[in-house]
Amino acid sequence: MLALRQILAALDAKRDRFSSAEKVFRQDLETLAQTMEQMSAMSREEIEVHLAEYQNPGARPTAEHQKNINIIIPFAEKWSNHSQARDWAMGILHGVPTLATDGSQISPSKDVSIPVGVVQVGWFENRHQPDGSYVKDIQVEVLAPDELSSDDTPESVFPDWHINWRRFKLEVDLLTDYMNAKAGVKPKPLCFFDGSLIVSFTEQMRPDRQQLYTDAVRRLLETSEKTGIPLVGYVDTSYANDLVVMLGHVFNLNLSGRITDARMLRLRMNWGDRSQAFICARDDRVSNRYYEQVCFIYLKTTADSPPARIEFPRWIYETGEHERVFDLVRAECVVGIGYPYSLETADAVAVLTMQDRDKFYRLFQRFAEKEELPLRFSRKATSKRGRRV
Repeated sequence: MLALRQILAALDAKRDRFSSAEKVFRQDLETLAQTMEQMSAMSREEIEVHLAEYQNPGARPTAEHQKNINIIIPFAEKWSNHSQARDWAMGILHGVPTLATDGSQISPSKDVSIPVGVVQVGWFENRHQPDGSYVKDIQVEVLAPDELSSDDTPESVFPDWHINWRRFKLEVDLLTDYMNAKAGVKPKPLCFFDGSLIVSFTEQMRPDRQQLYTDAVRRLLETSEKTGIPLVGYVDTSYANDLVVMLGHVFNLNLSGRITDARMLRLRMNWGDRSQAFICARDDRVSNRYYEQVCFIYLKTTADSPPARIEFPRWIYETGEHERVFDLVRAECVVGIGYPYSLETADAVAVLTMQDRDKFYRLFQRFAEKEELPLRFSRKATSKRGRRV
């Protein structure tokens, strides 16, 4: 039970700290707004001169950046209502297959004597044909005790890394298999990866485990380029600050570190607007880096929220296919009302709820009894399950 009186008193005691932090945040936003205007007046070559001393300066401009061109590129289409927007979207998507994958999992519990885990990945292919044909399916893997064993200490910051990795790999496998199967198909499909193609979340992992993730993403990028099928990593709520870091290097800024790219750009964008394309040059502790094979933009997909981060293989920009891809993403977000419809559907297919978790453990209990396995639940877990009935 939350002690509301004490919480309110504690917040009130630190109101000056909250106000001070907000003041610094606003000042940093104003500074960054000014530097974005200044950078717009610079050539790509001038920017690169300032970044030359940094091996990984956060981001690098593409050839899309030209002197006196704004960092924000307006969206040309204008509509009076959602019906007009939807008509535009359906025209853009007509006949173009889109595939999205998403995963969910049941991690092994310390309250259960036998380690077991479940990975479930769903996918949704919308063919955008007049007959409304689509494919919606799931793939499930159960992980046994020997597949969950670990040499980590109990205090490991990644206690579920085995099952997290299996989920990640399965999503990548489904996308690469699809791209290989659809090579040469016209019009080219668009594949959505749910999340970032930049695996900074692995920087605290051991090098051999980082390698698993970087090899998987390299394979995804290489398959996309080999087959010519566009791939998009969609990050709805991004906390990346690659552009902020780049601006800090170009203009020698001393920032508080709280501002993300999306918050910096939010108030400068209308629906459908995007940033220029940038090359990712993030500085983190991930080895076997491939980041500069990934470009990104920020795309405004709702009226009120910060822009989404859209990541894609660099070949898409270099071959001039990026505008078509961005329109397909916009169209998906029109149909999904602010979020790509394909990803939304894949998530609905894949999601595992707390009720699903309870159902799984009841099923596993019956399996253990049949196989005469010594399955035990802790008293705490038994009590929780009883209260939920």
